[in-house]
Amino acid sequence: MSLDNFEMLLDESVKLHGHLCPGQVLGVRLAMLGLKLLGIKDPKGRDRKTFMVLVEIDRCATDALQSVTGCSLGKRSLRWVDNGIMAATFVNLGDMTGYRIVAREEARELSRKYCPQIEDKYKRQLEAYKKMADDELFEISKVKVSIPESDMPGRPLRRVQCSECGEWVQDCREVEKDGKILCRPCAYGRYYEVLQ
Repeated sequence: MSLDNFEMLLDESVKLHGHLCPGQVLGVRLAMLGLKLLGIKDPKGRDRKTFMVLVEIDRCATDALQSVTGCSLGKRSLRWVDNGIMAATFVNLGDMTGYRIVAREEARELSRKYCPQIEDKYKRQLEAYKKMADDELFEISKVKVSIPESDMPGRPLRRVQCSECGEWVQDCREVEKDGKILCRPCAYGRYYEVLQ
């Protein structure tokens, strides 16, 4: 699929996400821009191991980023940084430089200029975001990123067994406490309660 064909990329993204919304349009546009800035032409093929995306929000745009870039949590090429900001950083894994792209808040109001005839703000944003220039939608910063080796794509660096519950911990996520190797749930508490 051509990275220049916005409509095809949007259709593919909507299939993954389940519905069309302004976040899908923003996410596809953001992904296209990030890949272009990195010089990535074949993100799901020959270029797939040369870059990584760090996304700062767990909303609709993240599904679009995954759809367009081919990056995913399972491949460890998509990382979620829980900042609650509509932003993503595209990182060249060769030199760890890249581009952080943030959706401009003022684009919401600017959508009135592009589609004044559409009263519903979500429908107006959806259509306007398709037409707006990249610099009206996004703020771009060139960045250097520090990613620990344990967070890089590829095979796990090590696997260790929790001395308390016996579960196996990968990717250096274990905790040493009182001379014991523990998983994070045993060390800090669980987000769940086991029902008997």
